[in-house]
Amino acid sequence: MKKFAMAALGGVLVGGVLTTQIAGPLIAQETEGRANVYEQLDLFGDIFERIRAQYVEQVDEGDLIEAAIDGMLTSLDPHSSYLSPEDADRMRTQTRGEFGGLGIEVTQEEGFVKVVSPMDETPAAEAGIEAGDFITHVGGDTLLGLTLDDAVELMRGPVGSEIILTIVREGVDEPFDVSIIRDTIELTAVRSRLVGETVVLRVITFSDQTYPKMVENLNEQVEAAGGMENVNGFVIDLRNNPGGLLNQAIEVSDAFLDEGEIVSTRGRVQEDSDRYNATDGDLAQGKPIVVLINGGSASASEIVAGALQDHRRAIVIGTKSFGKGSVQTVMPLRGEGAMRLTTARYYTPSGRSIQALGVSPDIVVQQPPIVAEEETEDEGAFPSRSEADLRGSLSNDSLSEDEQEIIRQEQESAEEAARLRDEDYQLAYAIDILKGLVALRSPSAE
Repeated sequence: MKKFAMAALGGVLVGGVLTTQIAGPLIAQETEGRANVYEQLDLFGDIFERIRAQYVEQVDEGDLIEAAIDGMLTSLDPHSSYLSPEDADRMRTQTRGEFGGLGIEVTQEEGFVKVVSPMDETPAAEAGIEAGDFITHVGGDTLLGLTLDDAVELMRGPVGSEIILTIVREGVDEPFDVSIIRDTIELTAVRSRLVGETVVLRVITFSDQTYPKMVENLNEQVEAAGGMENVNGFVIDLRNNPGGLLNQAIEVSDAFLDEGEIVSTRGRVQEDSDRYNATDGDLAQGKPIVVLINGGSASASEIVAGALQDHRRAIVIGTKSFGKGSVQTVMPLRGEGAMRLTTARYYTPSGRSIQALGVSPDIVVQQPPIVAEEETEDEGAFPSRSEADLRGSLSNDSLSEDEQEIIRQEQESAEEAARLRDEDYQLAYAIDILKGLVALRSPSAE
């Protein structure tokens, strides 16, 4: 018994000695680190005072402080920044789906301003701006060396005014100028249409209107098709969707999933980590889904594509997405301003981070460049003819009128699909995939 007591006491004593030996240097390092921070803050104060007193022109002290704060945040990553009261109000307006500008989402890459995506039916999209374009000059003034916020500020201006952007595009030898007229951007969060038996849901942005508008559009198109039994599947088009609100991406994903994880966020501290799971209910009622993505699909778009892909709920086709796998939290500050800070990374249900990697489609489908049609000399010289056009050809009396009408409708549908391939090859490919899936699922005729 005495031996046990001594051993226990010895353990406590040794532990005490080790703690003292280790804790001493740690405390010293922490004290030294704190002293260095105070020295740096003193240095900042010295520089601030010298600028205020000796700079060649009088400067606004508030602007100096804001620039210092913004510089501190933008040094972290391309998505962290300080939002002045005006910028914070503008951001809140954008999430409601209406704002003034060009209609492009931009980021900064190695000091250059890069287009994440042009938004549908905006001045930028109509002017031919493409995802992946680099903007080097605005009105002849270089953007090199400017912060992203400063570059964006140069692109803002009164509605109706002209702006000239100088664009560098991969595959084009020389930079070229694009003229754009600024306009009020009214984003319709979701548009839809019925192509044959396929419901196409074009999700343009993830604002606070996205989920309710998607449900509304889906129901309208299903009703137009004559009910879910007449729908062969759904295409969710996320191309050139720059993202937006995380909660909307979760709700859109949940709309087509019955269970399982949608996305998880993992931050430096536990409070910034979370896991979001699907609830029961599938708006598509088990019908096959194809998701369309490209290099302009970012952030919230990638959450939806990744969730549906990992759960094998959808086939993802197109080209690799943008690869923005980080979460920004907007924190209000005194004076009506705000701070946008990267606080977490998000992960798809399988545990993969898409940061800088993007979502890889299950089937890679490039969108061919639009080529102007050139008439050839003998175009139309030999019109298409069939047996039915020949004089005295035999009629097909083995089919009823109804059966012949069904065949004619199928031929018209095939011709419509061919026209769609010229208009939007990726979408036509998605619809063809759905047709193939339906054919495989259909019971064989006996």
